[in-house]
Amino acid sequence: MSRSITVGLDGSPESRAAAEWAAREARLRDLPLRLVHVGEPVPEPMAHAPRTGAETYRHWTERVARETAEGLRLRHPGVEVTAQQRAGSPQEVLTAEAREAELLVLGSRGLSGVGGFLVGSVGQAVLAHAERPVVVVRAGEQAADEHDKDAVGIPSAATPYRPVVLGVDTAAADDTVLAFAFEEAARRGTAVRAVHAWDLPAYYAYGLAVDPVFDEEYSDQIKAELVEVLRPWRHKHPCVEVVADCGSGSASARLVDAARDASLVVVGRRTRRAPFGPHIGPVTHAVLHHAATPVAVVPHG
Repeated sequence: MSRSITVGLDGSPESRAAAEWAAREARLRDLPLRLVHVGEPVPEPMAHAPRTGAETYRHWTERVARETAEGLRLRHPGVEVTAQQRAGSPQEVLTAEAREAELLVLGSRGLSGVGGFLVGSVGQAVLAHAERPVVVVRAGEQAADEHDKDAVGIPSAATPYRPVVLGVDTAAADDTVLAFAFEEAARRGTAVRAVHAWDLPAYYAYGLAVDPVFDEEYSDQIKAELVEVLRPWRHKHPCVEVVADCGSGSASARLVDAARDASLVVVGRRTRRAPFGPHIGPVTHAVLHHAATPVAVVPHG
């Protein structure tokens, strides 16, 4: 049985944006789209309220999934769309749904100013536990945002896709993450922009004299390591252009900056468990909260 693209739906603008993105992804992958609306137990006061209590709440939750599915079928003809109502803890239900999905898609809420975006507690818990890739889509995401602007500078879904940005740790590059990014780029007919950052030499921190020759040699070595990591994937996907983007500084800052001109950002998450439970990692956490582009988090060993 083929897997589906699954969306966590709660009726919010961010979950509706996630559903739209997921429908486009389902078309690219030729997979069915599954909407999952998780209804938590009705609060006790509401359960006993006449007419406007539990019955009204259930009616609203069922309507959200039904109307969203109907709208997606109209806007994305050819994509098989189903909707399901599940009861229980959103974190537990969505984590379980991710096991059976090809991809789980969630929404994130936009914040004003420099606050970036907000991945709620449920989203963070699912990201930390999911065994399959999870894509987080910001509220307000539009199809045209993933594409180059047209000849007169207007966003258009008819132009080529922007590159897929891939965060690469050359010391621990994982094939699962690399494969995901290259396959997404191949589906979109676009390039992979592989981003890697390294720490500045120690003498910067201590205010010692800069050694330009050492800096250049060290930079060349790091670039060579990145090129070597990408080499087999260039051969596997010869139609995908590869751009190696590496430099010193913060990995998360470089990824967030690259995301401004991307259709998708792909980062990894180790599945190991820390003493206080699983984590998504500082770089992935920063990218999730500040990248304006959909972010795919791919778990790996």
